[in-house]
Amino acid sequence: MKNRSAPLLASVLLMSTAVLSAAEGSRQKVILDTDLAGDIDDAFALALILASPEFELLGVTLGHGMTDKRAQVACRMLYEAGLDKIPVAVGRATPNVSGPVPKPAVYNAQFHWGEGFGRVKPAVTPAADFIIQTLRRYPREVVLFSVGPVPNLADVVRKDPEALKLAKRVYAMFGSFYLGYGSNPVPSAEWNVLADVDSSRAFVDSGAPITYAGLDITTFVALDEKQRSRIWLRQSPLTNALSGLYTLWSSETGSDTPVLYDAVAVAMALWPDLFQTRPAHVRVVGNGFTAIDESRPANSEIGVSVNKDEFIRRLVKRLIQQHLGRQE
Repeated sequence: MKNRSAPLLASVLLMSTAVLSAAEGSRQKVILDTDLAGDIDDAFALALILASPEFELLGVTLGHGMTDKRAQVACRMLYEAGLDKIPVAVGRATPNVSGPVPKPAVYNAQFHWGEGFGRVKPAVTPAADFIIQTLRRYPREVVLFSVGPVPNLADVVRKDPEALKLAKRVYAMFGSFYLGYGSNPVPSAEWNVLADVDSSRAFVDSGAPITYAGLDITTFVALDEKQRSRIWLRQSPLTNALSGLYTLWSSETGSDTPVLYDAVAVAMALWPDLFQTRPAHVRVVGNGFTAIDESRPANSEIGVSVNKDEFIRRLVKRLIQQHLGRQE
């Protein structure tokens, strides 16, 4: 990515430092809103949060498609890591792609990993209500990670238009501004936008303090075979969960090398020194595209560069050095 000016770097470092500048020894409260068990990157995002002592995960909310199946995977993953006291809240089921001709939700291969698991149940509170209650309980204290389509966040806006504005910061894997999939110089209709365009518009126009980790800083961040092997050989409950989900994902898609889109969004709060952002006015246009309107005041920040190699190094180190597991 093209390097930006020093003032922009200073701006993002100040903003990001503010997010994680709590007193020494405290932990940043976070929520993860995710379509876990679709692509494999959601599982890496959750694992990175769990393996990071800087974060206090207040809850995982599941959105898009067969949300009950996604919740089973989340509950089992937290259980295996010995963190099943963390609530899992389920959003409403949705089509796989919304719009004039909705496409039915699909049963993803990773759902098999959660089938039959019932030792831990999701919370009774719906996902949107959980987010609203948590943000109102801790106003401007909670970082919200959004790493999937955004029906839950649109429901938050519909139920309580001011609630999302109470987030300390929203980091969203969302959009395509200068690069498309595969580092194509033509922007793409990014999946999290395309899957539910109406919800995407509501999210973008919500007035929340959003930083976008779009395809511009995620589409080329891949986990190669050498690094994958290091994680799988760790043989901890958390890395074994990732390995099992990866195997199902790989068998279903025919892909071997995962792109860690969603984990990049988490890293923007965890390791702000690896990123540069710039202010921008983001809009959702057409059928799932995001555009920047340079004529209007900024309503968000967008990621414009990432130190990919250092991000991968730190992520792998976190995953192989953690010691999460059940204390039976």
